[in-house]
Amino acid sequence: MYVTKHHQLDDREAMFSLMDAYPLGAWVCAGQDGLVANHVPFLLDRNQGPAGTLIGHVARANPVWRALHTATPSVVLFQGPQSYITPGWYPGKAEHGKVVPTWNYMVAHAHGVARAVEDRDWLLDMLNRLTRVHEAMQPTPWRVADAPADYIDAMLRAIVGIEIPIDRLEGKLKASQDEDMQDRIGTVRGLQQCPGEAARAMANLVHHTLPP
Repeated sequence: MYVTKHHQLDDREAMFSLMDAYPLGAWVCAGQDGLVANHVPFLLDRNQGPAGTLIGHVARANPVWRALHTATPSVVLFQGPQSYITPGWYPGKAEHGKVVPTWNYMVAHAHGVARAVEDRDWLLDMLNRLTRVHEAMQPTPWRVADAPADYIDAMLRAIVGIEIPIDRLEGKLKASQDEDMQDRIGTVRGLQQCPGEAARAMANLVHHTLPP
């Protein structure tokens, strides 16, 4: 990933937090006929391995898991807040006009070698962990055990687990850090006036990068 000095994100906890908040990862690996991309909701296990481990699952009918080998590299892309930035928010537009649009975003890339897991106990534990995380905000959280046992057994036979120990993390935070200070402040104000959670999240990120 191309990253300029202004946009380097080296804070591992910040990248982990992004992966927790936006868990649907774009998983890319090499298949028999070239690169293969799948979108998988991953759970980050911070305590497994020196840089954490991603766990999830795919349908057994998905051929990707059969193409995995011990030397097959993978990368999972997690995208956080993102927003178009109009130069209309920049005071510099009126002063000198030397401004152009841009796009702000925050991403984390997790590199590692993926392995397929067919062990029933592992799969059941993975599903229980995923469910606990994503049902936590529900008034009455659903549990895997709420479904009939024979139905869950059938569902387990229809999936294959994916485990990716993270070998390397890359992060990028493009939040107007390379713009003039007055234009960065204008960007915060402009984003705060935009509807939607994504704009507010980006406004907070740009504001967070401002010097005290």
